[in-house]
Amino acid sequence: MKFNTYILSALSMLAAGCSDFLELAPRDATNVSNFYRNAADMQAAVNAAYGMLASPGEYGYAYYNVSEVRSDNTMNFEVGGNLPDAELDQFKMASTNEIIRLMWIDTYRGILACNTVLDHINGASMDQALRERFVAEVKFLRALKYFNLVRTFGDVPLVLSETRSVSEGYNQSRVAKAEVYNQIIADLAEAEQKLPLAYTGAEIGKATKGAAKALLGKVYLTIGDFTKAKDKLKEVIDQGNYKLLDDYATLWPVANANHQESIFEVQFKKGGTGTGSSFYNNFAPRNSGTNVIKVGFAGGRNNPTADMVAAYEPGDARKAASLATGYTDAATGKFVADPYTLKYQDTPFSEGDADNNWTVLRYADVLLMYAEAINEAGNGPTAEAYGAINAVRKRAKLASLPANMSKAAFALAIEHERQVELAFEGHRWFDLVRTGREVTVMNQHFKAPAVAEFNAVFPIPQTQIDVNPQGIKQNPGYTF
Repeated sequence: MKFNTYILSALSMLAAGCSDFLELAPRDATNVSNFYRNAADMQAAVNAAYGMLASPGEYGYAYYNVSEVRSDNTMNFEVGGNLPDAELDQFKMASTNEIIRLMWIDTYRGILACNTVLDHINGASMDQALRERFVAEVKFLRALKYFNLVRTFGDVPLVLSETRSVSEGYNQSRVAKAEVYNQIIADLAEAEQKLPLAYTGAEIGKATKGAAKALLGKVYLTIGDFTKAKDKLKEVIDQGNYKLLDDYATLWPVANANHQESIFEVQFKKGGTGTGSSFYNNFAPRNSGTNVIKVGFAGGRNNPTADMVAAYEPGDARKAASLATGYTDAATGKFVADPYTLKYQDTPFSEGDADNNWTVLRYADVLLMYAEAINEAGNGPTAEAYGAINAVRKRAKLASLPANMSKAAFALAIEHERQVELAFEGHRWFDLVRTGREVTVMNQHFKAPAVAEFNAVFPIPQTQIDVNPQGIKQNPGYTF
């Protein structure tokens, strides 16, 4: 992480005040008399909000489960088993599932970190321009965290100030998702005004103006405001500071992190400091030993399905850069057909401690969303929509889409393009839900009626219902 030197101390300060059960409130009234006094204090507090993105309940573990394993893209090695991610993969989740509990806990801890900055920054002695930038950064982060929550759970508690007592936490109730989206939009609209176009040196990797605009465009697309989505995504394109890298394979090496196509990445840094990523350990095929990853376990999680392997068109250069169909066992010399993703390769410093970042937003995503927004806002694709999607296809060594496609056919072409372009990056499930295609696609994937409309959102963690049964009710369709 370019700016992670202070993350550990900042997160320790945050964790010391958090409840282990309600997760919306600290154990005691927060003692802030000797903190949040100056720019250095506030920088540490802002870093804590960034740092929580890498936690197990956010992008460190839970997010790829709810966004990829849930979809037809990937699967868990224990098909039909009772591990939390296998239950999620097979749509057999109970409200006691550990992944959703972690996601709820850690995302609200991250929101607490953002709210703490917002509640105390005006009392700190610091430069006004830096104060405004810090506010913009945490409003972007809070918006991103709420975006992940509302897409995962639907209605959620909307907490906009630091929760200072357990009793305050008990009083937090779910609000309509429209209200949550309104707050996300407000936070991003404010953030984009004060965030810089780019950073240099140790601050590379922080939220930028382009990140706020791109996320806002995605939010508008998600809620079906296609004209606003189109206009906001066009602003990202017109900034001119992002571009598609010439070679798709160069997107993934850890040495090329935060490249010119990248808009926002969750930063990880190996080296025994607690800030490394576990993706490649988790994603290496189970029972592959040291044939795929040389240090630590091979988890067999988030592995490509047969449908994902077959999704690429002949000649698509992205396939070889995105996945392997198996590995050669060094002991036997035999090929083992067990697909895994290649996007997160690195040799860990130790088990679960690698340099791979998680890409949240990149320019190809913006181009494909822009094409989708144009198509949905009008009566079908325009020349601009074709230009956006065909730029992505050209890089993949594929021919342009045929002219004069219908609106419906173009929408399906975008769905397919997003699946193969953004595979294993945390988009597929939410893309399917956004377009209302999750039931059709997933039942085709399972070759059985395994998925129903209520599965568009996940069950609320039972721990949250237990501590606040009046304010937090279970989502329809989930009974335990």
